[in-house]
Amino acid sequence: MKKAEIRGLRLGPLFTNTYFVANTETKEAFLVDPADDPGRIAEMLEDNDWNLKAILLTHGHIDHIGAVDEVRRSYGVQVYAHKDEVDVLSRPEYNLSTMLGYTLTVKPDVLVTDGQMLDIAGLSIKVIHTPGHTRGGCCYLLQEEKILLSGDTLFYSSYGRTDFPGGSESALMRSIKEKLLTLDDDITVYPGHEMITKIGDEKRWY
Repeated sequence: MKKAEIRGLRLGPLFTNTYFVANTETKEAFLVDPADDPGRIAEMLEDNDWNLKAILLTHGHIDHIGAVDEVRRSYGVQVYAHKDEVDVLSRPEYNLSTMLGYTLTVKPDVLVTDGQMLDIAGLSIKVIHTPGHTRGGCCYLLQEEKILLSGDTLFYSSYGRTDFPGGSESALMRSIKEKLLTLDDDITVYPGHEMITKIGDEKRWY
């Protein structure tokens, strides 16, 4: 039986999808890609009486990390990111904050690896390393809940850009075809931008 509830906000100048994944039994939750506007994030947590346990990052671009440090300080939680994403998170020219006229860096607390299983908020989460948009980009799979948080790896009928530092179109295609489209057709994909989709529906594009 499913016990996860997922809700999202579109935040920041690029309308990034920030997701809240909550355990309906315990009211514990984790946050994926806190893009911007920590006040709205706090309101969502408080309105739903969710107890925030962690922040998970799919990758380190500025439009996905703008509220990380303020949320981390406010709730005393750890930030998870793939081990290959440290350079992007720590270098403004890689995380693209310089394109917006300022510099931002984020230091993750926990570095994860491909295939690693996480237990956060009483939910089982598999890390899937999906390089291509960035070197350390990753997705988070909740197999029992049929949920894939795909960041900027996979969108509805599209995929993330590969012309930023560390990007590779060939690597991204391998990530999508070999690691994501091999998942069950009925898994719902929650991307970093635009609308949700299904793995089965995305197979027709590749």
